[in-house]
Formats: sequence, structure tokens, C-alpha cells
Amino acid sequence: MADVKEKVEEKVGAKPEAAGAPIPDALAGGPDGAARPVRQQRVRAGRVVPFGIVHIRATFNNTIISVSDSKGGVIAWSTSGRAGFKGSRKSTAFAASVVAQEVARQAVARGMQEVEVRVQGPGAGRESAIRALQSAGLNLTMIKDVTPMPHNGCRPRKRRRV
Repeated sequence: MADVKEKVEEKVGAKPEAAGAPIPDALAGGPDGAARPVRQQRVRAGRVVPFGIVHIRATFNNTIISVSDSKGGVIAWSTSGRAGFKGSRKSTAFAASVVAQEVARQAVARGMQEVEVRVQGPGAGRESAIRALQSAGLNLTMIKDVTPMPHNGCRPRKRRRV
């Protein structure tokens, strides 16, 4: 440890303890006295996305809301289960509005201002989720229903005889 103090004195020109400055981490060294490298943390800057698409999937049992950019990369998402609702409370309109507020808060933090809304499914949380998005400060440019509708698709099961 005395070697390290001498190295500091040579580089700085004065004793660091006398000046009240702590010894730098790079010079402090480990138990064997060797200098250990200082790890720098990378700060990941979130990209600002001004326009996005909100996908609301309202089923009979749950409400799933995700916000993506125009290319389809998901920026924020949440479900009524993630928001803390369990069982039959997950399918309520109130749960959907709580989830929408949470997702909108995450999206606005990323710089999102305008969104296009795509709603899918027959659940109870469709309208309340859209209202919650508006009240959270997002500007809705379009609301589109993308619920898949069969054009007389699959053959039905055979008739039940009792």
C-alpha cells in the first residue's frame, strides 16, 4: 500500500491525504497491490419514438396492451395480470383502464405523442382502454378494429345427438 501512495505522490505532486482527496480507485489496487481497472458503466439511451401503434387485445379472460413503433418493435407492454389483477378481475373494464394508463405512461416517457390504436377481441376492456390512453396524454390518430372474422371458415363439429 505504501507503493501506491508513493505512485500517487509522484503523479499528483502532493500527498492526497493531506489535501483531503481520496486515493483514486485505479491506483488503490487489490489485496496484492496490483492496480485494478475501473469498470465504466454504459448508459443506454432510450430512443425517442414520436409515433407508434397501440395493440389492444381484449379477450374474455384478460387484456393485453402493447405499444410498438411503426416497424413493429415493441416499446412498452402490460397485461391486467401484470398490473396485479387475478382471476375474474382481470377481464374487467377497470383492469383494462389501469393497464392502458401504465402502458401510456411508459410510452410517453419514451417521447411518444401520437398513436394509432388497433383493437382486437370481444372483451370488456376495449372502450375503457382507449379512454385511458386518451386521458394519459396520447393523441389518437386512428382507431381500427382488427378482430379476425371468419368468412365461413372451418367446418363445424358434427351434430350432437341426445
